[in-house]
Amino acid sequence: MKTKTVELVVSPGEPHFVGDGFRVHNFIPSHYSLSMQRMSPFLMLDYNPTYHFPPSEKPRGVGVHPHKGFETVTIAYKGKIAHQDSSGGGGVIGEGDVQWMTAANGILHKEYHEEAWSKKGGDFQMVQLWINLPAKDKKSDAKYQAIKKDAINRYQLPNGAGAIEVIAGKYKGIIGAAATFTPVILLNAKINDGDKADFQIPSNYNTALLVLEGSILINDTENVPLNHLALMANDGENFEIKATTNAVVLILSGQPINEPIAAHGPFVMNTKEELIAAFNDFNSGKFGALN
Repeated sequence: MKTKTVELVVSPGEPHFVGDGFRVHNFIPSHYSLSMQRMSPFLMLDYNPTYHFPPSEKPRGVGVHPHKGFETVTIAYKGKIAHQDSSGGGGVIGEGDVQWMTAANGILHKEYHEEAWSKKGGDFQMVQLWINLPAKDKKSDAKYQAIKKDAINRYQLPNGAGAIEVIAGKYKGIIGAAATFTPVILLNAKINDGDKADFQIPSNYNTALLVLEGSILINDTENVPLNHLALMANDGENFEIKATTNAVVLILSGQPINEPIAAHGPFVMNTKEELIAAFNDFNSGKFGALN
């Protein structure tokens, strides 16, 4: 099988705040070649690298807002996030947990730092992904998957080299906890200094690697520093990661959804007409209610 090579290494760029609780670098879509079409099924990747929030009596975050036509996935690495949505989904996630919300036919939600954590303050690190839905599933009922750290299956690398946590998809026969509409692979690769892990992903899957801790070498040639993202080319199946210091790497990969994308703000549909209908549905209260 042919090696999957590195197409581009992207620096984090300038951060910005989403609400007052998430200080993020936006990798997808970006001014590089990381468009929604190029990265399908991934529509957005916001990364909040480790950032210290001081204590606050009023939890920081993002107030009530709508979504339609896709899924939001929040992975907590440090800190705690509270989520609530108009379909009745919600809860709190902490280190290693995942929130997977299917907005589909329309939902309201809000997300804040968890109240007790907010009062103490501390280091906060998270990733939020938006994952597109194919046209046939955009009118599905909204749902919510709360995936706790203990429910995430792990593959232990040989000789104590580390572990691969399988959030979605599979790795060497280990199946991920998340249910997905299209083929998606989400892995946390935790690799010790000097050790390696190999990966096999279909060549047509759009694939990127985000370095959350440490630094890595891909295929013994491409160095990817902390908080940088490597876009993999669609030219092969196999690649290898070597940790040049103890590393945590989020690997996201998925089969592209080869359909038109019509996106505006929190709505992602297939046509302009569907976008107008989405705004009309929201304005007429069809997404439910959330205080």
